[in-house]
Amino acid sequence: MARVTVEDCIDKVDNRFELVLLAAHRARMISSGSQISVDRDNDKNPVVSLREIAEQTVSPGDLKEELIHSLQKYVEVDEPEAEAVPMIGSDSAAAGSSEDEVDLTFNSMSEEELLKGLEGMVPPDKSDDL
Repeated sequence: MARVTVEDCIDKVDNRFELVLLAAHRARMISSGSQISVDRDNDKNPVVSLREIAEQTVSPGDLKEELIHSLQKYVEVDEPEAEAVPMIGSDSAAAGSSEDEVDLTFNSMSEEELLKGLEGMVPPDKSDDL
C-alpha cells in the first residue's frame, strides 16, 4: 500500500499531537495481541495503526477513551453510602432504648467571640513553671 502520512489522518483527528498519541496507543494494543482491521502488507504496528485511523476502521473517539482508561491509576466508582449502623457493644443500641444515650452537640463560635475570650484570659505565672 502507499505510504500513509499525517495528512491522510488529520481530517479524522484534528490535532496532530493527539493523532500521534492515539496511533501510538493503538500500536501498543496491536503489539499486545489486539486484532488488526486492515491488511498488514508487511507494515510495522505504528503504520498499521495510522492506516486504521485513515481508513476509519477504528474510531478515534474509542481509541481516546481506551487511552484515558489505560492511563488512569484510580477509577472512582459511585456506590451508595451505607446506612448508619449502631455501634457494636453498645447496650443501649442493642436494647433499642435511647435513655442512656449521650447527646453530643458542638458549639460554634464566631471569630469575634473567640477573640473576646482570648483577651479575657490571664497568662500563667512564671513561678509555676519552675
